[in-house]
Amino acid sequence: MSDATITEPDAKTLQSAPEISIVIPVYNEAQNLPLLFERLCAVVDRIGRPCEVVFTDDGSKDNSLEILKGFVAKRPDIIRVVEFDRNYGQHMAVMAGFETARGEIIVTLDADLQNPPEEIPKLIAEIDAGHDVVGSYRRNRQDSVFRTLPSRIVNLVRERITGIKMRDQGCMLRAYRRSIVRIIVESGETSTFIPAMAQFYAERPSEVEVEHAARHAGVSNYNLYKLIRLNFDLMTGFSLVPLQLFTMVGMLVSGASLLLVIYMLLRRLFIGPEAEGIFTLFTILFFLLGVVITGLGIVGEYVGRIYQQIRARARFRIRAIHEKR
Repeated sequence: MSDATITEPDAKTLQSAPEISIVIPVYNEAQNLPLLFERLCAVVDRIGRPCEVVFTDDGSKDNSLEILKGFVAKRPDIIRVVEFDRNYGQHMAVMAGFETARGEIIVTLDADLQNPPEEIPKLIAEIDAGHDVVGSYRRNRQDSVFRTLPSRIVNLVRERITGIKMRDQGCMLRAYRRSIVRIIVESGETSTFIPAMAQFYAERPSEVEVEHAARHAGVSNYNLYKLIRLNFDLMTGFSLVPLQLFTMVGMLVSGASLLLVIYMLLRRLFIGPEAEGIFTLFTILFFLLGVVITGLGIVGEYVGRIYQQIRARARFRIRAIHEKR
């Protein structure tokens, strides 16, 4: 179920609606949820403003959903749980939280406790200062070099290609005004990178430094393939630069090939046929084939995005929403 719109609350709902919504995607985080719940409740109670916490269970295979239902029973005043019928991915889980959230300020947070919930007030203060999107960047990032180095490279490439400036695109701890969230939801995109889209639409973006911790328990749900997939979506979703670069590479290769043909023709006329040039020929052939295959892959990325968009399937289906009745 996804109607790609945010339903505005009526007057009766507005009287009891929360000011702040905290949206948390969950996938196989049973080991982290009890401590997250404890720390999150302490933060919400300390904020002193009407809040809600919207968990989206993204088709977890462990007992995460049962734990989340228990949270609703313990704190029905703040906890709501969106249950997917299967796994749709982190960003669709956040999108479902956006559609369900009722607050004017919406904060996103991962469930693995690497971004401390205690940092949430810092982002809310920036929103209160007049910013419409508040990102965060991690201090003393507690990840291996195999995660941090590629992340820095991707950040640099992404900024050059898309022109979207984010100091730390991988940090999910972010805050948005409802007006920005509404634009993101109504875009209806089936494959998107939410922080980049928010940054694209923001009029007064800001960033704050936050603490970072090692994962409390379990393993990351992101593998190398998912990270590569995410960055392909980011680059092809916000820029035509990959296509334009491939066009320029094709022009350069064509020009170099023409020069080679002229050279080989002149050599044959003045020196004679080349007797031992088969390996040179194969080298050139394999290089050109590599360029063509790379280009087809880039074009395929854009065609795939078009295909996903025009088939107009629901981005996700919500099986149930568990909350106080």
